Amino acid sequence: MKKLYLARYAQSPFGKLGNYPLESMLRDAGSKDLEGVDRRLVDHVAVAGLLAPILSDQSLIAGLVAMDPVYQNKSIKGVANACDSGGLAVLDCATQVLAGLAHVGLAIGVEKMHPLEGKLDSKKVGLALGTAAHPDDLFSPFTFPHAFAVIMDRYMKAYGWTEEDFAVIPPIFYDNASHNPLAHMHKQNEKLRVTPQAVLESYRLFTDPPLPLKLFECSQISDGWARILVCDEEGLQKLGIQKSEATLLSGFGQATDSLSIASRGENLLKPVGARRAYQTAMDMAGARRDDISLMEIHDCFSVMAPLSAEIMGFADPGKGLQYFKDGHANRDGKTPVNTSGGLIAKGHPIAATGVAMIGWTHQQLLGKVPAALQVKNAKLATTLNIGGPICSTVVTVQKPA
Repeated sequence: MKKLYLARYAQSPFGKLGNYPLESMLRDAGSKDLEGVDRRLVDHVAVAGLLAPILSDQSLIAGLVAMDPVYQNKSIKGVANACDSGGLAVLDCATQVLAGLAHVGLAIGVEKMHPLEGKLDSKKVGLALGTAAHPDDLFSPFTFPHAFAVIMDRYMKAYGWTEEDFAVIPPIFYDNASHNPLAHMHKQNEKLRVTPQAVLESYRLFTDPPLPLKLFECSQISDGWARILVCDEEGLQKLGIQKSEATLLSGFGQATDSLSIASRGENLLKPVGARRAYQTAMDMAGARRDDISLMEIHDCFSVMAPLSAEIMGFADPGKGLQYFKDGHANRDGKTPVNTSGGLIAKGHPIAATGVAMIGWTHQQLLGKVPAALQVKNAKLATTLNIGGPICSTVVTVQKPA
């Protein structure tokens, strides 16, 4: 397989971005921090904006990308697969390059979840996200918090964990976000003082029936965009980008489980598709678990943190929470997790998330993240980006170029 390179990552701040319409976000994603390269050399664009048809009344965001004269008449594809849409945008560019249809691909993820003016309509957002769930799993209006509260409850009962045990996870990510100036909750940790006790005391989302999920264990509703270039060696040379400014996309995988929670039975807590995507990516990269220096995982809700550690083989089923309790996921731990702040604290602009996870690990390997968050001697990084109720999964593996 020809080598694939990732370069020129950029993103907006994540959070409530006010009067920043979708078209402006896409224009910035396609142009900002690309000074010094000829953007006309981009052969293919993959753009993900999952909620744009519902929240922005726009189902053809590929056409919005082409509003930039540089990208008019290019190959531009909209991709959508729930919350791993951004990861799929990167994989779409990678497969275009591997197929010989492009030397330079541009992957963009974007989401405008807050209105341009006025107050956030959280129920509308909740119903929009519910379109990525099976009809049997719809809990109006907040399908996904409810679904993951059920998953968290099952995990606790199956393996004997408590809410106090789970409360160690959000403080790790909030602390990381306090050092990441682009994170949604960058300035909030000191104000909120997200300690394990604060997690336990935060708002409980579901009381009838009682379920364990609380506010600080949930990802943020965020606006934002993220983008990265995907090139082969010829594309990198055409753009004039040195390999020292790039990383190798050395492995990737994608797999999809059946949509309904009930259809997966006992495998709900042992996601088969996610494990397959992870193993495919690691095999492609010729890497082992012990080679991993850091990982960005899809902590849409805190239960995904231990499940991700188990999917990636850092813990046996039911033991993933101990990985966090033992400090292995901390910035100075054995294999740090979500040094960006993760979805819980960095933010979760749905379709931008997968690109941002890949971009953050790319920046880590290049030594370009804030000093307090930099993992020393990082040699290999993975991302695990999921969509739906642990349904579709994209995994990537990167190394320095």
